[in-house]
Amino acid sequence: MKYAKQAQGALEGIDQALAQLLNLIKRGENDKAIKFMTEGLLKERYEEMQNIITISQAGSLGARGTGNIGNI
Repeated sequence: MKYAKQAQGALEGIDQALAQLLNLIKRGENDKAIKFMTEGLLKERYEEMQNIITISQAGSLGARGTGNIGNI
């Protein structure tokens, strides 16, 4: 359940950043828009989402590097 909340939060962040990008483009601030995509908030939001996805695929190892094997 935690993953779903993190993913949803990251998607909302991307959505907000895309809205900001749209506003920059509408105002004709293309240089700012390019910087926003390559160095700014939009890039950070995509990196955050990528990190969430990468961590979710890391496997089921616990904090000590052992698998969650349940009751023996």
